Amino acid sequence: MAEKNPNRDAAFPAIEKKHGQPMQVWFDVFAEHAGKPYLQQVAVFRESHGFSQAHASAVVLFCRGSKTSRRYEDLDGYLEEHSPEKQALVRKIYGVIINAYPELEQVIAWNQPMVKRGKEYVFGLSVAKNHVLIAPFNPVVLEEFLPRLGGLNLNKKTIQIPIDWDVDEELLVDMVGRGIALISE
Repeated sequence: MAEKNPNRDAAFPAIEKKHGQPMQVWFDVFAEHAGKPYLQQVAVFRESHGFSQAHASAVVLFCRGSKTSRRYEDLDGYLEEHSPEKQALVRKIYGVIINAYPELEQVIAWNQPMVKRGKEYVFGLSVAKNHVLIAPFNPVVLEEFLPRLGGLNLNKKTIQIPIDWDVDEELLVDMVGRGIALISE
């Protein structure tokens, strides 16, 4: 799957084609509703003009000044707003993974730091207020590693780890290795 263009104006050709009007028409529609809350602005495009949620959001957010959905360019940018403890934990986790699997590419996708092999995501992470969520991406990995997660909270697709987690390097390396193996099967 190709990476999506994070620029909001990437949707404009499809909007023009589907609705048969140049973007200036839609910018003018937005201008008529500029002082309204976001959800009301989106509703105007959806209910009065037949826009999909994605197209309505692209126009409204673009007109409101958000030209891209990308918030972070790299891991450093992602970590900037987090505490030194969270930064250290995330850097340790990714350091272990990249050290064990240098062929993996570290990227920002869905505004979260991820690692992938080719086009397939293998591992992701998200920092929350009181914990970090790690995601091996393949539900088989979660199922197989459940016995080794001792005491960690398991969500549907993620594992919740405390900020003071003593990083289990072997667990991380094995989980990512299993994810890579599943991609290759």
